Amino acid sequence: GKVIKVALGGGGNLWHACTETTTATLYWALLYMVQYPDIQELETVLEPSQVIYYKDRKNLPYTNAVIHEILRYSNITAVGTPRQCVKDATVLGYRIEKGTIVLPNLHSVVYDPEYWETPWKFNPNHFLDSDGNFVNNEAFLPFSAGHRVCLGEQIARTELFIFFANLLRAFTFQLPDGVKKINLGYILGAILKPHPYRLHAIRR
Repeated sequence: GKVIKVALGGGGNLWHACTETTTATLYWALLYMVQYPDIQELETVLEPSQVIYYKDRKNLPYTNAVIHEILRYSNITAVGTPRQCVKDATVLGYRIEKGTIVLPNLHSVVYDPEYWETPWKFNPNHFLDSDGNFVNNEAFLPFSAGHRVCLGEQIARTELFIFFANLLRAFTFQLPDGVKKINLGYILGAILKPHPYRLHAIRR
């Protein structure tokens, strides 16, 4: 195996090719795989040497659910893009005047107990039905919503699935020898990133 130091903002063509948000999500993804090692096993519907493409997500519902849970649980953009109210409105009894700047609170949505069975736990079953099929959730809004939804949503979804699934196809990730504790806290900023960490990548 090889010990990899995951340092924010650096390292390799893969990271430079991604947007900052996609890269941050992948940092969280690998950290969660070390924290929850049982999740690392991909479904066995594909050949071991097969390269995984975006179209394969339909045959990998659990992997797809894990990626969606990573996006939900990491919540790297807790506040959405600012909006401006174009006319006077009343929402849930609150009056909002025309011209008011509104900041969508994405954090409150992705952790809302009315929509998520275990909002404060990493649980891919949030995106699976009783038969193990992938299902979305209307409260899943990591890319915001409406006319000002993230323009890069589709490419981000594609990149995350291809990168993450192929990494898990090629490697098992563990803590390096002597490391017992994982820091799951985040660095506060416009994008919530994990603290730099080390992991052990073992080729399958």
